[in-house]
Amino acid sequence: MQSTMQDVPLSVASILRHGQQVFGDSTIVTVGETGNRRASFAEVAANAARLAHGLRSLGIEGDQRVGTFMWNNQEHMEAYLAIPAMGAVLHTLNIRLFPDQVSYIASHAEDQVVIVDTSLIPMLARVLAQMPTVHTVVVCGDGDTAPLADAGKQIVRYADVLAGGSASYEWPDVDEVSAAAMCYTSGTTGNPKGVAYSHRSMWLHSLAVCSSNAIALGFEDTGLVIVPQFHANAWGLPYAAFMAGADLVMPDRFLQAEPLVRVIEAEKPTFSGAVPAIWNDILHYLRANPGHDISSIQRIVCGGSAVPRSLMEAFQNDYGIAMLQGWGMTETSPLASVARPPRGLSPEAAWDYRATAGRLLFGVEGRIVDDNGDVQQSDGKAVGEVEVRGPWVTAAYYKDDDPLKFDDGWLRTGDVGTIDPRGYITLTDRAKDVIKSGGEWISSVELEGTLMAHPKIREAAVVGVPDEKWDERPLAAIVVQEGETLTAEELKAWLAGRVAKWWVPERWTFIEEVPKTSVGKFDKKVIRKSYAEGELEVETL
Repeated sequence: MQSTMQDVPLSVASILRHGQQVFGDSTIVTVGETGNRRASFAEVAANAARLAHGLRSLGIEGDQRVGTFMWNNQEHMEAYLAIPAMGAVLHTLNIRLFPDQVSYIASHAEDQVVIVDTSLIPMLARVLAQMPTVHTVVVCGDGDTAPLADAGKQIVRYADVLAGGSASYEWPDVDEVSAAAMCYTSGTTGNPKGVAYSHRSMWLHSLAVCSSNAIALGFEDTGLVIVPQFHANAWGLPYAAFMAGADLVMPDRFLQAEPLVRVIEAEKPTFSGAVPAIWNDILHYLRANPGHDISSIQRIVCGGSAVPRSLMEAFQNDYGIAMLQGWGMTETSPLASVARPPRGLSPEAAWDYRATAGRLLFGVEGRIVDDNGDVQQSDGKAVGEVEVRGPWVTAAYYKDDDPLKFDDGWLRTGDVGTIDPRGYITLTDRAKDVIKSGGEWISSVELEGTLMAHPKIREAAVVGVPDEKWDERPLAAIVVQEGETLTAEELKAWLAGRVAKWWVPERWTFIEEVPKTSVGKFDKKVIRKSYAEGELEVETL
């Protein structure tokens, strides 16, 4: 028996139309050096139509790829809407990757056009000549385009591309399982791998983001979107906001603590999303510069790496802001779980759940698999690699099968941990970062979280290093708060009673900053390499 329901494709165009027609008066604010720019959803949608016409005039047809090399701003949002809605594929280029990686992914994806912010022209100029498929660069803003001239590409202004187009566009009915956007992983080994999101996966993921079990995004919200639009589609927040009618505040290139605090005070966002390193910097700025008012924020979504409980407690206790830990990756669109505690718990008991990687969202299934490939019980005790599947989880990489990442229809996440009967994931490490000492596992994530609760520590990273007796032991790399002093002996004493005795590191190094990847995660391979090459000053107790 067939249903009587209408068969309407789940597409980015339907999100665009809904935001334009139902929430046309919602706004997007772009932070600027001399003042903030404002545009309604209706105006942004009209510009998206003009951009689609302009891209057609530049030769974009079918599912050709259009790259963006941009900050979070109004123009990037217009590209987010126009490119997939017209049937082409949005490819967000990560501006923080190494130049050879940027040129590789633009070529691998076969980008035809790249839209670039003028402030990023010098960075693009270094790699543009190595992008053979790109024939046109669209420049947003009035900056000097001379550095791009020698690459042999057509250079046009964004304003000119929009100028000749109509404010309406007959968006095609695309196949909902066709590609809408692409994002490449920021893998620490080998070339980045491409994930192609479908219209259907983006639509369903956006709906999940809006749900009360996730971020509970609605038309009364204003979201400060700090997480980059070039990183896993800003965690799905731009599309979810257009779906829900939530106002958006885009910080452009002003991502330091001081301008972010200033924009919070000026624009009064109710929620925000960014990696722990950003919130750690904001916390330290607020403590060093008391008197700022960030009370408009009701909740923060934090992810990308393990969120220290001390950071969550600081925002909760000092500023009354609930920090929600989320978990996922480029391959999961990215949101797969959110750490909202079960109902009916005391505040203290709730922390046991808030400090996890979160409860699996409806639409995502998870399981634990041991080293032998055997599926384990989701009892909160069995430890293994977390595998997931669902309608917004990738089943392959673009032009790269990589069978080691997939297991009979499940994505191997590379994260090690447990899943309890309620669906809460607790991560102990990345598979490549686990420390096996004398046959027993040590969680670098838990050690880092414990160390970062020390009031004199700004950042802490823990890696495994070779040890003659135990095969491997933890090395703690510590960044001390500005103006403070701290010794390895003090930290050893601090850890006593807080972690198992045999977890306490013998090796300590004090560094100015923990190296980070292009998306703000701790880059532990750099620390391991520096240790192996004798570049770190290490104290052994």
